[in-house]
Amino acid sequence: MSKIDASPPDKDAPLGMLHWLWLTLLVIVLDQVTKQIASAMLALYQPIMVMPLFNFTLAHNYGAAFSFLSDAGGWQRYALAAVALITSIGITIWLKRLPKDDPWMAASLSLILGGAIGNLYDRVVLGYVVDFLDVYWGASHFPAFNIADSAISIGAAMMVIDLIRNPHK
Repeated sequence: MSKIDASPPDKDAPLGMLHWLWLTLLVIVLDQVTKQIASAMLALYQPIMVMPLFNFTLAHNYGAAFSFLSDAGGWQRYALAAVALITSIGITIWLKRLPKDDPWMAASLSLILGGAIGNLYDRVVLGYVVDFLDVYWGASHFPAFNIADSAISIGAAMMVIDLIRNPHK
């Protein structure tokens, strides 16, 4: 079990764990490149089977996760963009203040930040988020998602694992 470190950030490392932003940038680049390829090569809502249980299916998500608020009339674009922007700023500050001995949390925050920025870019520039990964079982389809969503989910799972491993943190 690790102890909580309430000491101020190391003065020799004024940027804290911001060097982990390479992972954020990697997520953003992979996300945007794959979305551009999907948009160029796939027809909207026309599945292409990749293997059993998995298709490429281009979808435009005007809402939040699982298309929540997708039919809200347009205001959600700006509200969700504002939430993503504020969250991204908060995560960046958290990353800067993170102790140098916590690379697991730095990686999880960087993944979440990359995913948030990748989807924020879509929402601001396109007005919707491009999704194209389609997992299904029989006739039941999980909502389509993208690389940014995957990075957010992996980062969040890493945070939960960290909380289980270090409940006093």
